[in-house]
Amino acid sequence: MGSTNFGNFDAFCRDSTLPVCNVLSQNHDQRGFGGCELQGIPLSDNRYLGNLGSILLCGIAIAVSIVLLLRSERKKAAVGRREMQLFLLGYIILEICEIFTVGEFPLNSTVRIAFTGIHIGMIIASTWILLLNAVVGYQILDDGTPLSIGLMLISGAVLFIGTGYITLDTGFHWTTEFIPNPNDHYRNIALYVLYQLAPLVFLVAFFVLEAVLVLRILGEIRPMIYLTGAAVLFALGQIFNYVISPYICNGTAGKIDGALFETLFTLLSVVMIWIFWSSITEDDWPIASQPTGYP
Repeated sequence: MGSTNFGNFDAFCRDSTLPVCNVLSQNHDQRGFGGCELQGIPLSDNRYLGNLGSILLCGIAIAVSIVLLLRSERKKAAVGRREMQLFLLGYIILEICEIFTVGEFPLNSTVRIAFTGIHIGMIIASTWILLLNAVVGYQILDDGTPLSIGLMLISGAVLFIGTGYITLDTGFHWTTEFIPNPNDHYRNIALYVLYQLAPLVFLVAFFVLEAVLVLRILGEIRPMIYLTGAAVLFALGQIFNYVISPYICNGTAGKIDGALFETLFTLLSVVMIWIFWSSITEDDWPIASQPTGYP
C-alpha cells in the first residue's frame, strides 16, 4: 500500500486543522506541515492563541447540547431517551476536547496529546453510539434498560480505549509501531481507518437504518426532512474542513480556516438529529405496517 495515498495524512494536515495532526507533528501542534497556518493572537515566549472562532463555537455547542440533554429528560415516554442522552454526553465530551485540540491554546505538548487521544477516541465512540441509537428504534431490545445501555457503553468503551491507545502511542511513542514519519507522508493506517473511515461508515449506516425505519415502518415523510438536513449539514462541515479550508485560510491571511465552519455545521447537524429523534418519538405517529415491537 506504500504506492497509494491510503493512510497518508500529510495533505490533510497541510490543508486542514484536524486533531489527529497534533500527534503526527514534531511539535505536537497544527504546524510544520506546510500550507497556510493560522496566525492567532501572539502571546509571550513565542506562544499564541489561535482558532478563537472554533473555541467559541465549541462553548456554544456544549451549552446547546446541555439544553437538548435536559429537554430529552422531559420526554419520559420517548423511545431511546437514555440512548440519545448518552450520545449527547459523548458529543459534549468531544466538544470539550476540541477546544484544546482544534483551538490552539498554548498547552504543554503532553496535555495536548492527551486531549487529542480522548478527542479521537470519542469521535469513533460517539458515532458508534449514534448508530446504536438507530438500532434501538427497531426495539430489538427494550430501550433504556441496563442491558441496552450496558451494551452501548461497553462497546463504545472498547472503541474509545482502542482508538485512544493508538492515538496516544502515536504521540508519545510508547512503541515504534506508530511513530510518525514525514518521509512516508505521515502514514498511519490504523488511525486512518479509525479516525477517517469508521466514523463515516457508522454515520452512513445510521442514516440508512433511520430512513428505513421512517419510510417503511412509520410510513412518514416529514422526519426525513430533518434526517436529510442533518446529513447535508454534516457534509457541508466536512467540505469546509477538507476542501475549502486552505482557500479560507489564505483569503483571510491565516485568521480563520474551515475548522470554524466544520464546528458550526456539525453542531447544527447534531441539533437536527435531535429534532429528528424527537419527531419520530411523538405519540401520534401511525404505524404503516408490521407493528411488531412498536406498542
